[in-house]
Amino acid sequence: MSKESIKARERKRIRTVEQYAAKRAALKEAGDYAALQKLPRNASPVRVRNRCQLTGRPRGYMRQFGISRLMFRKLALEGKIAGITKASW
Repeated sequence: MSKESIKARERKRIRTVEQYAAKRAALKEAGDYAALQKLPRNASPVRVRNRCQLTGRPRGYMRQFGISRLMFRKLALEGKIAGITKASW
């Protein structure tokens, strides 16, 4: 489980990326890289890390569900994810 400060930092990065998205696109279109450099570092979408919404785990992230593989397995076995069943043949 990640620290709350790590999760909060990631949420802040996501908000910053959304805030500057239009401005970054306009500057890139104009080719004004000097002005692009003056934007905050966290305005770049590359700096956002996919994290589990429940635990904040950065590795083993499943994009389709937005959670880590460990939480996916736990929730699937408990029957809390609709349409997911354990395979057996």
